[in-house]
Amino acid sequence: MTTRLNDSAAVLVQQLLEKSAELEITHSQLDNGVTIIDLGISAAGSLAAGISLAEICLAAQGHVTLVPLTSELPTAHAVTINSDQPLAACMASQYAGWQIVTDDFFGMGSGPMRAAAGSEDIFKYIGCTESASHVIGVIETASIPTETACELITTACQIEPQNLTLLVAPTSSLAGTVQIVARSLETAMHKMHELGFDLHRIQRGTGTAPLCPLGKDDLLSIGLTNDAILYGGEVEIWVRGDDSSLSDIGPKIPSNASEDYGRPFVDIFKQYNNDFYKIDPQLFSPAAIRINNVDTGNAFCFGEINSAVLLESFNSARPSD
Repeated sequence: MTTRLNDSAAVLVQQLLEKSAELEITHSQLDNGVTIIDLGISAAGSLAAGISLAEICLAAQGHVTLVPLTSELPTAHAVTINSDQPLAACMASQYAGWQIVTDDFFGMGSGPMRAAAGSEDIFKYIGCTESASHVIGVIETASIPTETACELITTACQIEPQNLTLLVAPTSSLAGTVQIVARSLETAMHKMHELGFDLHRIQRGTGTAPLCPLGKDDLLSIGLTNDAILYGGEVEIWVRGDDSSLSDIGPKIPSNASEDYGRPFVDIFKQYNNDFYKIDPQLFSPAAIRINNVDTGNAFCFGEINSAVLLESFNSARPSD
């Protein structure tokens, strides 16, 4: 892989810092030398900050935009993502595959620091690991990373603390919501990986999902952001190879292939006593996908938008009378 993911993300981080006042974010340095950029814990954050955060999650290998919706979905805007390097952008960087867990901290880690650590099983299949002199990470969390959490990351990435920059935002923040809803393409690719599809066949990808309301807390926000993708996410990818494998795997990709499909995510979550790992993993994917085979010229469409569940979900965030 020729693109240095952490180096590319570092350019966007510098641009982010230059606009920190405009984006309503703050940055500071911990006693151990780690740089923390707060996009929603104590800082207010903004839509633009969320878009920048999403593009940093993608290691600058994809573009994220906010677009108006003209459909009957219960929101006025959608978050779109497109990438000509989807394997590196989505799976080596954006995918929140690193749980940062210590005795005094928990957060979901994403961004190009994952490629620097290279410790997750998925890197055995996709490659895309790298050594980096300065590492950029994104953590979905409601608290500032502790010294032990930072040490876990620096040890895994084999760097000194002063060479680590962490961007943090809770799920219920504006920036946090935007960057999570920007994961429509990533969820499709991860689902395809779990189904045994060779992700190296995917050449290009786009995705869109409706921008959900802010939740009053992280639990409700987890439900809203998941529903945006599960019931409103639409993905289009361009692949190489045979058609028969696409016909076989296609019906299994959308979220409606799951036995847990059909209710707001918060209700499903409560059914399993708030344990993510008891939920059918087949649920975590966009509502619909179109697969274009660039070798044969054929296209395949699977799944559909479920506006009824989206309406029920998004209305749950409105204040009761």
